[in-house]
Formats: sequence, structure tokens, C-alpha cells
Amino acid sequence: MSTKKPAADTSQVAHDSSIDQDNLDPKRRRLLVGGMSAVGGLGAGALGVSMLASMSPSARAKAAGAPVEADISKIAEGQLLTVEWRGKPVWIVRRTAQALESLKNVTGQLSDPDSQEEQQPAYAQNEGRSIKPELLVVVGLCTHLGCSPTYRPELAPPDLGSDWEGGFFCPCHGSKFDMAGRVYAGVPAPTNLEIPPYSFIDDNRIIIGVGEEVAA
Repeated sequence: MSTKKPAADTSQVAHDSSIDQDNLDPKRRRLLVGGMSAVGGLGAGALGVSMLASMSPSARAKAAGAPVEADISKIAEGQLLTVEWRGKPVWIVRRTAQALESLKNVTGQLSDPDSQEEQQPAYAQNEGRSIKPELLVVVGLCTHLGCSPTYRPELAPPDLGSDWEGGFFCPCHGSKFDMAGRVYAGVPAPTNLEIPPYSFIDDNRIIIGVGEEVAA
């Protein structure tokens, strides 16, 4: 009489194998996720390097605060040109004869008419706060909280009064400056607008960030 051996119970083996597989999967998942993150990090780093490398030398230099050239040849009388220097707006205004004359008329209304506060280089410590009378070069940020004033060259507008002879008005808190960037008395701004270091390359170009004493 033949004796049949009982069939091996594979269900338990299969069950145990599935338990081992379940135990291994989280580890594998962690390894896979870690590997993918590392690759992603390398990709992002490479992208950052690529973007940095794509910046032109002049763009990197400007971002670091390098001097900036400006063409002034096409600025008509009364017009304002804005350029960026060290992340700040710098205004270049070609003043009219009337604007220059107004500087004398408003002296008694100003807080610092003689520019005693050190808001300008020594070569710009004069009535026009400039190297050449007709050209004003000034940082376009209010000295109160850093808002950007508006250029208001018109005479006696209704919102600024009959004694307004042109200048800059900050709509944030009402500070007023004349056509030389000198601050009016009784307004929130404590000092005149800042005059940056600058010099003339020739009759048509100036360089902001290099002072007259350096360029001389």
C-alpha cells in the first residue's frame, strides 16, 4: 500500500514571504525617494549655476553696485530721465531757466536751503546741488520712509497750492522738495533728497557712482 506524503503547506510560506516583502518595501521606497531627491537637488543646483552663468558681466556688476553710465544727450528741457543704480532710481532732470530761477524764490520755505546736511558730495553743495546748473542728478527716494516722489514741474497746481514753483511731491505722506531736491520745512521728510556721486564723461554722458573728485 503506497503512502502519499502530504503536500507541503505553501500558504504559510507564501504568507511569510509577503511579510518579508512588505518589510522590505518601505526601505526600498526610502532609498528610491532619497535617490530621486539627490538627483533633483543636483538638477536644481545645476540650473542655478546655469542661470548665474547666463547673466552678463555688466548685469552682475550693476547688481553689485558698479557705476552706471547714462546718456543725457536726448533729455529735453524740463524732462526727467530715470536710471537704476544700486537698486535705487536715480533721476536726471534738465532744468529750465524758470526752474533755476525758482530756487531763489523758495529759499525761505526750505528746511535746509544751504544743504548743510551731508546728503550730497562737496562739489554739489551749492544752490542747484549740481555740477552743471541745468542738470540735477538725484536719488528718487523720499528721505522719510523711502517712497518714490512724483515729479511735479508745473506751477501752482490746485493740489499743491499757488506758491508751488515746481519740484517733487511724495504722495505717501506729503513731503515736498524743490527743483534742487531740497526739502520744505514742516513736512515728514527730515533731509534733502540724496545726491549720488557722479561725474561727466563728456557733454553727452555722465557716470553715476564715480564722483567728480575721483574722475578729475
